[in-house]
Amino acid sequence: MKKIILGLFVFGLTIQSFAQIVELPEVEIVAVNYKYLNDVREPDAAQSVQLLQREVAAFDLKNSEYYEDQYDDYFISFYIPQGKILASYDKEGNVLRTVEKYKNIALPNAVAESVVKKYSGWTIAENAYLVNYHDKKGVTRKEYKILLEKDSSRMRIKTDEKGNILE
Repeated sequence: MKKIILGLFVFGLTIQSFAQIVELPEVEIVAVNYKYLNDVREPDAAQSVQLLQREVAAFDLKNSEYYEDQYDDYFISFYIPQGKILASYDKEGNVLRTVEKYKNIALPNAVAESVVKKYSGWTIAENAYLVNYHDKKGVTRKEYKILLEKDSSRMRIKTDEKGNILE
């Protein structure tokens, strides 16, 4: 009986040494919309902006419910409470154009410092961040529209992403 138990124990240990080694095929990961992300990305932008832009870049058009072979262009809308993006894709899933609008997001440091410096005593009541992207032209618009308040007065200003006041 001891020999049988010892034999089964040794057999159990040796069976594991003959496990198969399986080689899987190489997988190539390609970022289809890296150009869009590189153009619109602002390192100091609010997290909600970066989140929605990554969602647009990662959207898999061909495996979505909207894809049909007969269409050349697709218009897909992406929404979060702080903003929205209307994106145009070609039939391969590449981003052609976007129109983006975000409301009341955290302003980048450069924009906030510029506004505080030039308009001291005013408070920021509302803001909107607007971005337009085109695949051939790159980013054609990146600006902040800001509503300032002081006592009962209101003023609207525009800045670019670097904090330069636009007239």
